[in-house]
Amino acid sequence: MRSTRTLIRRACLAAVAASAALTLTACGSDSDSSGSAASSPSVSAETSADAHNAQDVSFAQGMIPHHRQAVEMARLAADRASSAEVKALAARIEKAQGPEIETMTGWLKTWGEKVPEDMAGDMPGMDHSADSGMAGMMDGADMEKLEKASGKDFDSMFLTMMVEHHEGAVEMAGKEQAKGEYRAAKAMSGDIVTTQTAEIGEMQKLLGQNSGG
Repeated sequence: MRSTRTLIRRACLAAVAASAALTLTACGSDSDSSGSAASSPSVSAETSADAHNAQDVSFAQGMIPHHRQAVEMARLAADRASSAEVKALAARIEKAQGPEIETMTGWLKTWGEKVPEDMAGDMPGMDHSADSGMAGMMDGADMEKLEKASGKDFDSMFLTMMVEHHEGAVEMAGKEQAKGEYRAAKAMSGDIVTTQTAEIGEMQKLLGQNSGG
């Protein structure tokens, strides 16, 4: 009688132990597999988002001095322009392009690439004459003329130059859209195309009003 009870008790204990072992094994297996599956896609997605190529570097290195000159031109409008519309447009250009310069500078530093030197000083006309071969850039003589102008003459000169300047920026941004890889740079280039194309239309309208008056 006692031996029968002992056998039954041992059989029950063995069954409980086996069940517990299976449960622990299953839990460990699920945890390991889910952990490895979750980590792999996030790593690859992060790597893809941070990827950049030579075009991205070229875009940032070219657009930084391009934006700097636009900001210099815009700052002249505050005390030289006669048109409230021109002053407002210039203020918007400065407000938009200043932060973009800082953003692109950050990209280049992160990538270990050279950041174009800021040549801004007391003589805006001489700031970027070396960069005059870039699309839409004004040379030193153009900048000097703009600095010396005032009133309606300044308005006409500023609008004419800035239309050309914007067209150059749109061209550069279009190239980044087509050949760039860095997501943030492509997003910025898209914004530049949209914003500056609209501003070109606005400036051409103001030029027509200025010449008509």
